[in-house]
Amino acid sequence: MTPGEVADFLATLPGCTQTGTRAIPAWYVAGRVVARLVAADELMIRCDFAERERLVRDDPETFGIPPEYEAHMKVQAMLAGDADRIRSALRGAWELQRKR
Repeated sequence: MTPGEVADFLATLPGCTQTGTRAIPAWYVAGRVVARLVAADELMIRCDFAERERLVRDDPETFGIPPEYEAHMKVQAMLAGDADRIRSALRGAWELQRKR
């Protein structure tokens, strides 16, 4: 996926708005972060701990847990990874934040 494809996908989810800068965009629902571009090839996605463990276990080429994420409800997604799984994780983050 590209950052543009991430933005296009998140724009289809009701209530999801893009903020941040052109270089470091972030997407929110009701003031709660869904995802943020960390680098040109890396995205931070919000998720609960159980979902994060499942994502990393099922697709370690796409998802990871950097040390700075360990205590937080976040997962790293490498944009060169599986686009369908990234979209699924983004939809899950949107649903998680929408419910709060």
